[in-house]
Amino acid sequence: MADIQRSKIKALLGATPGTDVLVKGWVRTKRGNKDIAFIALNDGSTVFNIQIVVDKTKFDDGLLQKITTGACIGVEGKLVESVGSGQAVEIQADKIELFGECDPVRYPLQKKDTSFEFLRTIGHFRPRTNTFGAILRIRNQMAFAIHEYFHGKGFVYWNSPLITASDCEGAGEMFQVTTLDLNNLPRNKKGEIDYKEDFFGKLTSLTVSGQLEAEIGAMALGEVYTFGPTFRAENSNTPRHLAEFWMVEPEMAFYDIKDNMDLAEDFIKHLIRYALTNCYDDVKFLNDKYDNELIARLESILADSFVRLPYTEGIKILEKAVADGHKFEYPVAWGIDLQSEHERFLVEQHFRKPVILTDYPKDIKAFYMKQNEDGKTVRAMDVLFPKIGEIIGGSEREADIVKLENRIKELEMSRGTLEWYLDLRKFGSAPHSGFGLGFERLLLFVTGMSNIRDVIAFPRTPKNAEY
Repeated sequence: MADIQRSKIKALLGATPGTDVLVKGWVRTKRGNKDIAFIALNDGSTVFNIQIVVDKTKFDDGLLQKITTGACIGVEGKLVESVGSGQAVEIQADKIELFGECDPVRYPLQKKDTSFEFLRTIGHFRPRTNTFGAILRIRNQMAFAIHEYFHGKGFVYWNSPLITASDCEGAGEMFQVTTLDLNNLPRNKKGEIDYKEDFFGKLTSLTVSGQLEAEIGAMALGEVYTFGPTFRAENSNTPRHLAEFWMVEPEMAFYDIKDNMDLAEDFIKHLIRYALTNCYDDVKFLNDKYDNELIARLESILADSFVRLPYTEGIKILEKAVADGHKFEYPVAWGIDLQSEHERFLVEQHFRKPVILTDYPKDIKAFYMKQNEDGKTVRAMDVLFPKIGEIIGGSEREADIVKLENRIKELEMSRGTLEWYLDLRKFGSAPHSGFGLGFERLLLFVTGMSNIRDVIAFPRTPKNAEY
């Protein structure tokens, strides 16, 4: 089979018949009669299979019996116009090589539909399904589109550290990083763990966000973005939370809150437009199989400008809905941290389009957000989407050293690990803004999936760290 260069199935499905071709992939199905076998082959390049037509008189029966669902084979033959319906071309096999057999009895992926719950238990096989092949190809394309977008705007790709001594969110839900012997922990005179004996000489954790360090980049390079894994040790098993997830976090010098909102809206529209253009086959497959409103919902995001709504006005809308008889599980009052049901009501029922909610109460937002002159609210902005709720969270950052110091004191945060952050305000401070996009939240929206564990190859959740 070395004489012909291998072709991807995605390319062959649009090729002109009449050439000799070589394909390699995994068998999805095999059917036929005593004379002819029809093999559906997939190589991961597309959601579609290519049909291999096998004249049984040309091949050893022992070989053909070993070609079962899941087996890996190579096929050399002629690409011809298909005589059947469902595909434009097929391959008439001249040579078949068996690379890897597959026991059809023990192989967990059969022709029937399999539940998402079961597939999560066999994460090493689920990428071979049509559904997860589509999701993972979309994930790949979205990652490329993110880099393409920021590169085209002159942003610098900034690599924030994964191991950090600072808690960006101040919530304390962080995974500790240590090389200390947990069975014989060193103690100081007060009986506390002596982290001076640890690898880094201090208490360190996996980061929950690359934002604070990205601000260093913005204060030197102007416009930067991070894109990498982040970690949160929150004991949550909801369909919207992971312990390991990916974040996209741009930080921009000289951007105010309006500039920040403009960028966030343009960015996310670019990604959705890219998905519809470059992932259409996979998106349509998911639309047809799971959510027949998916494509229409994606297109609706591009159709109009996002609503920009102050938090206070949003609360008034929700309070009126309650007065009119709408039932929320969680109460509505000024000062609450909005729940997903509140966010989705504003987006799906009241405005029927994405909403950027601004000017949140400072008491429910992070210490680094710029305070408004009313002393009660901050220049925060959350982009709310249908079916998802918050998909982007950001703010103009506090550039005033005195206000930032006072806020750290109010929250009783450890200043020791934030001196460098305060230095950015002492030496050449500049107005700046940024936001974070949860990559898996974006993928939930683009794929129409309902559980965040199904848009990442290896979901990390409480009591689950396979592979």
